[in-house]
Amino acid sequence: MSVQQNIELLKRWFREVWNENKIQTVYELFAANGVSRGHLPEADIYGPDEFVLFVKRIRSAFSDINAVVEDAFGADDKVVVRWSATMKHSGDGMGVPASGKTVRISGITIARFVQEKCVEAWDSWDQLSMHRQIGAYGDPASQTAKSA
Repeated sequence: MSVQQNIELLKRWFREVWNENKIQTVYELFAANGVSRGHLPEADIYGPDEFVLFVKRIRSAFSDINAVVEDAFGADDKVVVRWSATMKHSGDGMGVPASGKTVRISGITIARFVQEKCVEAWDSWDQLSMHRQIGAYGDPASQTAKSA
């Protein structure tokens, strides 16, 4: 696969998995032995079945996801995208009551492809900002000041 073809695969991933909620795309583009790092603070995600659970967890908390690939480039078998997303916090799926707020986050994803499948991915996205925007985490200094 060419670098450009791999870039198109990752753009397709963002469009179909996140924007269109096409779960089947996870099975089509994520290798059975694939691993994704950085989505969850407590563990890596292995294979499409686990990644589908992650997608469902996010979707149960956030509806109307609109992910935009801001930049994309690659070399050899790796692709890098800088992305942003807006989404409405409409469900309790992350253990936080729905706030109804529209959240904006950003991140960077690096993915390695072999034979049209992502075999390894690294994600860095602003989970702290997301939690602040939905009211799940506040500034410790302001929390201390309020309780004093």
